[in-house]
Amino acid sequence: MPSNNRFRRRLQRLQQLATLATLLLSNAAIGEPAAAGLATAEASYRVVPEEYRLDGVVEAINRTTVSAQTSGQVEAILYDVDDFVEKGEVIARLRDTEHRARLAQAAADLRSASAQLEQSRDEYARIEGLYKQKNVSESAMDQAEADLESAKARLESAQANLEQAREQLDYTQIRAPYSGIVIRRHVELGEVASPGSPVMSGISLEELRVIIDVPQSAIPAVRERGEIKIHLPNGEVTAPSRITVFPFADLGSNTFKVRADLETNTEGLFPGMFVKTAIVTGSKEELTIPSAAVVYRSEVTGAYVVSDDGRIQLRKIRIGSSLDGEIVVLAGLSPGEQVALDPIAAGVALKRQADANLQGRQDRQDG
Repeated sequence: MPSNNRFRRRLQRLQQLATLATLLLSNAAIGEPAAAGLATAEASYRVVPEEYRLDGVVEAINRTTVSAQTSGQVEAILYDVDDFVEKGEVIARLRDTEHRARLAQAAADLRSASAQLEQSRDEYARIEGLYKQKNVSESAMDQAEADLESAKARLESAQANLEQAREQLDYTQIRAPYSGIVIRRHVELGEVASPGSPVMSGISLEELRVIIDVPQSAIPAVRERGEIKIHLPNGEVTAPSRITVFPFADLGSNTFKVRADLETNTEGLFPGMFVKTAIVTGSKEELTIPSAAVVYRSEVTGAYVVSDDGRIQLRKIRIGSSLDGEIVVLAGLSPGEQVALDPIAAGVALKRQADANLQGRQDRQDG
């Protein structure tokens, strides 16, 4: 019996030592820094632009209605709405039978005038020779000279008529003044077009601008600083190549119209679209963190905050504008706090930290 009691006491002592060892191991697991090896950045204040945000409307700089420059029946329509047309391409043709006849007549008149000029020159040379020999009167000489000048004038007139006939024939081929997209067709096959009647309307997507109605309180900043940011649909931000402020306000809204010309071939924009714009009115200090540290989980925006002892916490934050790889933090962080730059690695470390905490609690309960 005494040996059995000693055995029970030793067994209880061994169980106590095992429990103590388990608690020590679990506590060590809990206290081990989960953020070891994670790259972090400090939430800090930086000077950022103070912006006045407004909506703008995109419009095409080149928006034209091509009209007929001569009369004729519409014989062919080569493009329709939404078709892209290269500069100089024929978009419609007018019946040119009458114009070709006029061109042939003008060419015949030119040949006739050339022949008359040659004849007048020969006659002038003959009369001039006789006049020098005193065989013709002075009046005959004057008449020959007048006939020569008249023949030269008829030739010049015939040449002008020929150029005009060629130009009128060219006008039957209606061409695009620039590369763009057809937005409206004004004629149908068989209609008779007259000079000035519209044929097609088009716009060019190569050169665009944004029209912004700016309150009068923000106009001084536009005139003095001349800084406007255009937020493109793909998330990029661009600056206009030229800013024009209209010198008068709208009587109804008391806003000034500002025109911001975009760089050539800006992609992702079409006339009529709304875009976000930001007018820089000054500067201010804002709390920022690197954009890479921001985590988006469904409708929640957050960041993995790393404490001084290496513990990780997913903190919900409210963010503002982004600039140069940084994001403004409006709420949820304090200056000096460290955030993980690799959210995926931070998430794995947080899961490992949670598992260690759970295991520690279970071990304490079992003990």
